Amino acid sequence: MSRPPKLDLPMRDGVSASALACPAGSWSSLVDYLVERLPLVPRAEWLARMARAEVLDEAGRPLPPDSEYRAAVRIYYYRQQHAEPDIPFEETVLFQDDWLVVADKPHFLPVTPKGRYVQQTLLTRLKKRLGIATLTPIHRIDRETAGLTVFAVRPDSRDAYQRLFRERQVDKLYEAIAAEPTQARQDLTLPMRYCSRLQERADAFMQMQEVEGLPNAETHIELLRLLPGGLAHYALRPFSGRKHQLRAQMNALGLPIVGDRIYPVLLPSSEASDFDRPLQLLARALAFSDPCTGQQRCFESRRSLALLPG
Repeated sequence: MSRPPKLDLPMRDGVSASALACPAGSWSSLVDYLVERLPLVPRAEWLARMARAEVLDEAGRPLPPDSEYRAAVRIYYYRQQHAEPDIPFEETVLFQDDWLVVADKPHFLPVTPKGRYVQQTLLTRLKKRLGIATLTPIHRIDRETAGLTVFAVRPDSRDAYQRLFRERQVDKLYEAIAAEPTQARQDLTLPMRYCSRLQERADAFMQMQEVEGLPNAETHIELLRLLPGGLAHYALRPFSGRKHQLRAQMNALGLPIVGDRIYPVLLPSSEASDFDRPLQLLARALAFSDPCTGQQRCFESRRSLALLPG
């Protein structure tokens, strides 16, 4: 017998319910399974959530703390994080219709819940603000990067919009501040179309590195103007969407982006001090042909990089 379809449960504090399938196993109680499956949440916290009716069965009924474990069912819970760091910067909604929401994200704000961030994420903030439980990002930018992020409103159109990014049908423009070309190497000729192969490093968490092989990352790099202090303002147009593509490729060229705490070296992170040194990378503009409406969509961030002259 197949499982019933996933429930359309209401949001709680901007967070949609997460579904968890229960496999065959020897757990005697549901809380035993939850502690093993999601160990970052302690047993006492799971018991408290169940006492508050925050863990639900396949029919949406609260599961009490003494619930026995049952295999081949689905349960629901709401992600939450205690002592979550506050991100003291606000997003701006630039556009909203029946199909899309476009937000202008500040530095330091994650796009989706992950790790220690749930409430302090762009997705949760927008769900609470707009009341749209089905809101889904159709692409991602790093927590450290500011600028445009696009969300699909309707579940039946998500894949059509996400396909635009997968199939490189979106014109993307970023701005960055990094070292002046001559400060790094004498053989750079800009503008240039830079191609390389990126893969994750096994010896450094989160870092990407260039390796030999068929290129999988391609970026057009243009020098816009020179700035004081040996810096320069760049326009970056990525034609692919590899993790950390712009940051890793600029670093490989000897032009690490100002404020980057991952490239070229991993630096210790202090949340408060990080806020004073934002990554000088901005998702400036996006343009694409809308697969659902046929309209030509063009969006531009209203933000600017802190090191640019006013």
